[in-house]
Amino acid sequence: MAPSGNISIVLYLFKRLHELGGDFNLSALDLLPDAGLYWVGNCNELNAAYAADGYARIKGISALITTFGVGELSALAGVAGSFSEHVPVVHIVGIPNTIAQRNGLLLHHTLGNGDFTVFQNMSRNISVTSTILNDPHRAASEIDRVLSACWVKARPSTAGLPTDIAPAEIPAAHLDTPLDLKIPDNEPETESEVVDEITRLMYNSKNTIILADACAIRHRVLDELHELVEKTRLPTFVSPMGKGAVNEELEWYGGVYVGDVSRDEVRQRVDDAELILYVGGLQSDFNSGGFTYRISRKNTVEFHSDHMKVRYSEFPGIQMQPVLRKLLDKLDYSKVQTHSVPDVSNVIPHKVQESVSQEINHAWLWPRVGQWLREGDVIITETGTSNFGIWETRFPKNVTAISQVLWGSIGYSVGALQGAALACKEKYPERRVILFVGDGSLQLTVQEISTMIRHGLKPIIFVINNKGYTIERMIHGMKAIYNDIQPWNHTDLLSLFGADPSDAMSYLCKSKTELENLFKDEKFSSAPYIQLVEIFMPWQDAPRALIKIGRVTASLNEGSGSG
Repeated sequence: MAPSGNISIVLYLFKRLHELGGDFNLSALDLLPDAGLYWVGNCNELNAAYAADGYARIKGISALITTFGVGELSALAGVAGSFSEHVPVVHIVGIPNTIAQRNGLLLHHTLGNGDFTVFQNMSRNISVTSTILNDPHRAASEIDRVLSACWVKARPSTAGLPTDIAPAEIPAAHLDTPLDLKIPDNEPETESEVVDEITRLMYNSKNTIILADACAIRHRVLDELHELVEKTRLPTFVSPMGKGAVNEELEWYGGVYVGDVSRDEVRQRVDDAELILYVGGLQSDFNSGGFTYRISRKNTVEFHSDHMKVRYSEFPGIQMQPVLRKLLDKLDYSKVQTHSVPDVSNVIPHKVQESVSQEINHAWLWPRVGQWLREGDVIITETGTSNFGIWETRFPKNVTAISQVLWGSIGYSVGALQGAALACKEKYPERRVILFVGDGSLQLTVQEISTMIRHGLKPIIFVINNKGYTIERMIHGMKAIYNDIQPWNHTDLLSLFGADPSDAMSYLCKSKTELENLFKDEKFSSAPYIQLVEIFMPWQDAPRALIKIGRVTASLNEGSGSG
């Protein structure tokens, strides 16, 4: 029940945020504790946006608050990434009072032209909806609308909160009505037609596979997806952005499909399928192997959050969650034919295993990481070699993978680590949170390690020291100076940011044996406090997939005339 009497608009907003499920990256506002929220306080607004993104991928939704103009624009690159990758983040902007807006005063943080809408207009294309809460009488309904849209559409929303409106009071009874977070019902007749046709196709196909992608995770259909996989026992594959969407311990898990960048046995198995059930597809360049998917519309059913495609027919407005639920209820599973899958495992290739070289290379590292991972881990990989290397691992059950394959903002992972680690501390304290980041990417957002230390977070941070931007070298400029960086003493970072030496540890690994011994160290693996591991790797070495996709991307760049 809501408190009796009135409630300030800002407290109403915070309580609605709390109703959605958790803490948020907010500034030091006095009313946060009254709403059950917790102040984080990031080092800058861009990092806060990255952290909000990482937090939302664990808890379901998040929010950040910035000041008007300078703060909100600093955050927009991060918010744009959340929009691109279908992550629900509420961006709250503290804006000047309504009198200043009406009079067009030349306040600080403005462009000096009296236009107080210019920054909101910049945000419109990266928000599913937005509002400025200038009218107290409509504030409750506008807050509810913006928050509901953010959740249902799984994309950012923006709310401007004027300083004189924030303390204004409205009836607290508004809180008695829960937020409406239900997706609209599909049109029944069309939905039935879609389900019937998919059922017919599945019964007639002798070779059906399931391909899970990013939007299966973002639009919350994993329960239905898991049930479909386990009841049909169909060969199941994931895209890079779909990594972690299904239980990779299942015997019918077949690996990561990335078009021509896939392992040969995976590519052949998917390309030869008679019917593909493609759930939550997002065919960006890196996610599709440089647009080299070989799946045709004639043998594909696409499940999306706002439409369905069944072979050559498209059904706008028909949402995948209810379609999957009705399909699961309708199927006669004895009529669904299944087949074997490629053998994908964390076995280190024989040639690599037998090598006498102690150099840590990608062909050895990623299968070994797969052996070391545990059920329930959260693993974050940076836009770089790590993003491509993680494709070579087979996860234990319930591993969550966080990366930014589509937006690809370098430095994202460090901020996202802070948000994800905070979310796990609150909701899943038994889960390890692990980051793999390159030495180049780390330099963009390294100060968030300070925030992690301040909040007692316990991530394991692996810094890959390969002397610069290897992903860029693979695309263009292998020896170019613009892909070089100033080397850092990474093992000094935790002490630099003020970590208590008894509550933090750093390690340096220059050989396979050193890293192997660390993986076998139970205290290290139990993640008792924040830890940083610097891994030295050859500067010209890269994961198999990155080498392939680097060539494809370079070719696409040359063909399009881009740099």
